[in-house]
Amino acid sequence: MTHPAFPLPRVESPCINVCTLDAQKVCIGCGRTIEEIAVWSRLGDEERRAVCERAQGRNQSRKQSISSSEV
Repeated sequence: MTHPAFPLPRVESPCINVCTLDAQKVCIGCGRTIEEIAVWSRLGDEERRAVCERAQGRNQSRKQSISSSEV
């Protein structure tokens, strides 16, 4: 729980301006799904943090897939 005098900063969009969707409709830049991108502006900070965590996991999985396919 955060203290009211020290609120967490607003969660900014993870967009890196590489807005291209893959076959699963996931952005190859930020890792968010098209649905997550569409609702981002209406999400609260906790929901945004959850989206960012999922997106980060997707990007890590994508990088691992690319690395293993290059071997």
